[in-house]
Amino acid sequence: MTLFRIEVNPDAGQGELRLCHKIAETSPALVETELCLIMENGESECFHWTGKARPDEAFRAAVHRLVKLNFYQILRQYFDMPPAPWGILYGVRPTKIVQRFLDAGLSAREVAERFTQDYEASQEKAALITDVALYQRPFLQSAGPKDISIYVGIPFCLSRCLYCSFPSVILPSKPGLKRFMAVFHKDLEAVLEAVRHYGFKVQNIYVGGGTPTSLPEDVFAEMLETVHDAFYHPAVKEFTVEAGRPDTMTFAKIQTMRKCHVDRVSVNPQTMQQRTLQRIGRFHTPEDILQMYGDLREAEIPCINMDVIIGLPGETVEDVSDTMEKVLALKPDDVTLHSLALKKGSRLKLHLDEISLPEDGEVRKMFDEAMRAVCRQGLIPYYLYRQGYQSGQLENIGCCRPGA
Repeated sequence: MTLFRIEVNPDAGQGELRLCHKIAETSPALVETELCLIMENGESECFHWTGKARPDEAFRAAVHRLVKLNFYQILRQYFDMPPAPWGILYGVRPTKIVQRFLDAGLSAREVAERFTQDYEASQEKAALITDVALYQRPFLQSAGPKDISIYVGIPFCLSRCLYCSFPSVILPSKPGLKRFMAVFHKDLEAVLEAVRHYGFKVQNIYVGGGTPTSLPEDVFAEMLETVHDAFYHPAVKEFTVEAGRPDTMTFAKIQTMRKCHVDRVSVNPQTMQQRTLQRIGRFHTPEDILQMYGDLREAEIPCINMDVIIGLPGETVEDVSDTMEKVLALKPDDVTLHSLALKKGSRLKLHLDEISLPEDGEVRKMFDEAMRAVCRQGLIPYYLYRQGYQSGQLENIGCCRPGA
């Protein structure tokens, strides 16, 4: 029997909170949790919950899950805490758990049941994550042990958005760019040498940021041509450039992408509401997004992704509905819905007391509205990940047309 205890004294003079877990070192594992509230006058009230591991769970994994689950159940049952959409799940890629269950021989229905029972995820989220994992499964199974993907990070933007915490900076002057490109070439050569040494096969290339298209035309061309010459071959499945914002795009950059066999471009309006764009620090209009999208289609870029952020400052369900109507009218090949994350390195987090954000319940309504619109368009969820401090305790999800 193992015992460990967490004691919290939130305010001297206001009593104590004690949380302890007793773990039976048996197979399957058994975890008993006790939460005690000790008042200033010495009176106390204690709450108990016991959880038992699954027979197929590893001991340490079971303890890790049950410690969280028991505490969550106490809060739900005795303190009227509303259910969280994902229950006790907080990892970045919950699809990994689904893949593990499927590898163990569970059916899709059994996997969804495990998510609702073992992690207290809602039935909606359990069904969603199972569907996403099933969609991904053929791609994962077809990848060979030497297949890799290359991510190229260009850490520059023309301005820093209110919510951004990425390690990016405002585009430097020519001398700064020259120094960056010198290191870029050196770094790329090291990666190329590793690819050759280990016999890796590049499956996908993704040029992200920052905003790669914020580079001047000549530097952008130098960067992209270098990446192309190093890693591209006819069997590459996808070559993506994150274009992000229309104030960074030019005809010459589009032609460079065409020349370098880029077949997917990510256009990130985030919102089609002009007042929100100004509020978050973007210096373009919704009309600029339409122009950029049209230019990419005219250049016959095969696949265009568009990103939307749900839960931006001052927005309503009606704003999200209007944004989705305008984005989907363009018929993008895939749409990624991001639940706004309050990142520590962002200006939004630093000035949170000065900014009005939608409540979690409202954000969930916004997300539901956006997902309904995407599904009506015939797009299929294929990609999902989560971050800390997401509005509505939700997720980021990509949805694509069949075949994209």
